[in-house]
Amino acid sequence: MNFRTLFLDILVMSSFLFFSCNSSTEAIEDTDTPDPVLSESPNILLIIADDFGKDATPNYTEGTIKPTMPNLQNLVSSGITFDNLWSYPLCSPTRASILTGKYGFKTGVLEVGDHISTSETSVQEYLDIYTENEYATALVGKWHLSNNIQDPQTMGIDYFAGLLRGGVQSYTNWNLVENGQTTNSTEYTTTKFTDLAINWLDNQTKPWFLWLAYNAPHTPFHLAPPNLHTQGNLPSDEGSIDANPLPYFLSAVEAMDTEMGRLIDSLTPEERANTIIIFIGDNGTPNQVTQLPYIAMRSKGSIYQGGVNVPMVISGLGVTRMGEREAALIHTTDLFATISEISGVSTQEIHNSHSFYDLLSDSNATTREFVYTERSSNGVSYAIRNSSYKLIVHENGGQEFYNLSVDPYETNDLIGTTLSSSALTAKNDLEVEATNIRM
Repeated sequence: MNFRTLFLDILVMSSFLFFSCNSSTEAIEDTDTPDPVLSESPNILLIIADDFGKDATPNYTEGTIKPTMPNLQNLVSSGITFDNLWSYPLCSPTRASILTGKYGFKTGVLEVGDHISTSETSVQEYLDIYTENEYATALVGKWHLSNNIQDPQTMGIDYFAGLLRGGVQSYTNWNLVENGQTTNSTEYTTTKFTDLAINWLDNQTKPWFLWLAYNAPHTPFHLAPPNLHTQGNLPSDEGSIDANPLPYFLSAVEAMDTEMGRLIDSLTPEERANTIIIFIGDNGTPNQVTQLPYIAMRSKGSIYQGGVNVPMVISGLGVTRMGEREAALIHTTDLFATISEISGVSTQEIHNSHSFYDLLSDSNATTREFVYTERSSNGVSYAIRNSSYKLIVHENGGQEFYNLSVDPYETNDLIGTTLSSSALTAKNDLEVEATNIRM
């Protein structure tokens, strides 16, 4: 038995107890990627909450009114809370970045409605190739990367069931696509997605990677089924919801947590011990329910912190830093390489993806020096930051510059002021790095 095998065996035992109680961001071309080296194969559960920012998430200081999320809190207490994950400001480009490990300008997915090219190699297909089809893969829930019902499976995903588009008119009257067939469903989406995920897991006989993409708590704001939340007997008429959507938003969040817990509880003790769980939000909260210190115009859809600095919690097999926080700079593209490493494929860097796998057990692991994001509406705007400073470049070339170490919510734009020598150096470094990234 080699050292890694022995190490992972020990982690399996410790994970069972849990469930029961670099520097550069230049793109790495495919031809530069070394042949992966295989090892062990834990189950991987990636859970994505839709329109769910830090201000709505327990264990973050942003926001004052928090949902009751005991299942997420269990992951927090036995895992790592990440403070500096950057996503895209909208859901489609974030999902494309995870799927491909590439920035949006590389895939052409920068906005809602942009379609992913099926010529891209998905993380599921990558695992198939380099683990010799060792993993069963599924994507349950929201796709929102194309309107072709065949595309998820064309891109190497064994099983797809959920929504092709970005949302539903009603959480209890919507079109379900399952392996190329469309039917109408009147079941609450969050519950139905959980049922589909559990059913799929019950039929697996080999290691699995499940991407579970809830559409909750995305609009329409509504009152979730009463047995799934703690927000009380709120009026369900539209006028009441419009007047104060926050408790309705939180009811959908709590329903998601309840169903997430039901999924985790459905695993056998052996499966739980051999599973790593990654929970993230895909972008900031909608402006109707944004909480201070974020403001409505700097939440979902913006490249300010309220739009792109999203929650992430990781717990389970291989995570030995229990109850800790991590300040490293991470991008959602990095999930591609990290999930690959978790599966046993030695892929520390590929495309724009940098694995942070070592952070799960080592707080001193090498991490990114810069993190980047972008938005395309009337031209491309982008943002880039290092450990202290953030530079925003607008479509018209205008800039904003912030010292996040003392101004984390971007209230004091340093453009037009006399910059210190360290600030000047940082701004120049950010400009150079952004140019390198965008070449």
